[in-house]
Amino acid sequence: MLGGVWLIYFSFGLLSAAMAPMLARITNDLGISHTAMGSILGAWPLVYIVVAIPCGAFVDRVGLKWSLFLAAMIMAMSGGLRSVAPDYLTMFFAVGLFGIGGPLISIGAPKAIAQWFQGKERGLAMGIYITGPALGSVLSLSLTNSVLLPLVGGEWRSVLLIHTGLIVAAGFAWLVVATNPINRSVEATNKRGGTMGDQIAVFGKLLRIPSVGLVLAMSVGIFFFFHGMGNWLPELLRHGGMAPSAAGLWAALPVAVGVVGSLVVPRLATPRWRFPILLVLFVSIGVGAVLLFSPAMSSIVASLVVQGLGRGSLMAVAMLILMETRGVEAQHMGAAGGLFFSAAEIGGVLGPLTIGVVSDVTGGFDGALWMMIGVSAALVLLLYAHRAAERRAALVLGST
Repeated sequence: MLGGVWLIYFSFGLLSAAMAPMLARITNDLGISHTAMGSILGAWPLVYIVVAIPCGAFVDRVGLKWSLFLAAMIMAMSGGLRSVAPDYLTMFFAVGLFGIGGPLISIGAPKAIAQWFQGKERGLAMGIYITGPALGSVLSLSLTNSVLLPLVGGEWRSVLLIHTGLIVAAGFAWLVVATNPINRSVEATNKRGGTMGDQIAVFGKLLRIPSVGLVLAMSVGIFFFFHGMGNWLPELLRHGGMAPSAAGLWAALPVAVGVVGSLVVPRLATPRWRFPILLVLFVSIGVGAVLLFSPAMSSIVASLVVQGLGRGSLMAVAMLILMETRGVEAQHMGAAGGLFFSAAEIGGVLGPLTIGVVSDVTGGFDGALWMMIGVSAALVLLLYAHRAAERRAALVLGST
């Protein structure tokens, strides 16, 4: 089951990063500005915000088997439509469609972990499945300009068709894996029935937990930083003087480092160590943005490494905090995941869009880097607020 979830999430990463190494080609072909391309890159997070909460309820009611298969098919449709998009509006719609399939997998995956794993195994399982989208992104970023585009004669539309075929294959592989008696039993135990009013009551209950609200606020900042930097990093490096193929390869470094980070950091993030680990990661990504001002290759590499550590582990640690918050039960993880990603993708929309706007207005990326430094500082402040809220909750529980 963990392998099947990993495969679907690998497909998610493959398509979510597919356009980043080809932005210059796509922008020129469609005849659009950086601001317009930024809005396209933010289209699927925009849809995600709206549908994440109902998708969470859908996953709780329908179960993982069909939810994740549907996610794969919707993502494949998004990839296919991107490959034939003739203009801005069609491409915006095609990328936006990804925002319907995306939440089904990003909400379904932690629900699967909550159902199948307990205790310390949860941290390891979270780290393992998060390597899926990371490795998918690595392949997109590193192989597109150096292998896939030369293979198909430089046609970016053909590259997207290759990704689409791989996603369809992953969806049917998951369907085979999930069709087993043990999973049917687990699904029956963890499906949540009830009326729509019951589902709304669950959302209300979760939002009344102060720690949940602060985790949601942190998720906005985390996604703002990594959606923005992840989508624009190849172009940022290219504007710094790198060749397109080299920029694509170096932009894959944070994702590759993130694979290692996702396997190590969530296991270390026990309740005792979560605050110092998050503090170090939030400060590190801000320092990483500062280092990108330097033209020295050593500074750029250091920046990409620290970004990778944050990119690979911050979402997992934040989700672990949410998963283990008092009052958040396994059968409610679809709803909790819906709230998490609905909030987070506000940052996912604003990150790439804002970088595109700032780039057009200023004629470069320096302003965007200063903005990212501010985001890292805001995350540090939210982390301290979260610790204060946890201490107040502990005092209340102790007094009762």
